[in-house]
Amino acid sequence: MKLSKQLPIYFVKWFSWFFTHNVLHEMRILKKIVHFYYEGFRQMTWGKSLWVIILVKLFVMFFVLKLFFFPDLLKQNFKTDKQRSEHVIENLTNIK
Repeated sequence: MKLSKQLPIYFVKWFSWFFTHNVLHEMRILKKIVHFYYEGFRQMTWGKSLWVIILVKLFVMFFVLKLFFFPDLLKQNFKTDKQRSEHVIENLTNIK
């Protein structure tokens, strides 16, 4: 009887200890990772220029090229959403 009454108390103590220690450990690991990347980017010299070039290229690829080379054909060829959806369904389910 004595053990069964104390079991929930021991479980609660163990669970609270386990939870707080794991969360604190994970927070320390996350803080170390953020600090690692922060210090790495802060100490970059010509790497910052390369990141700017990469971001400009991504912007050109995804926004500028889409505007000029990939027109919205569904919007141009069909007037309503119902017509667009029917066209898409026909093309997706059409077995050739």
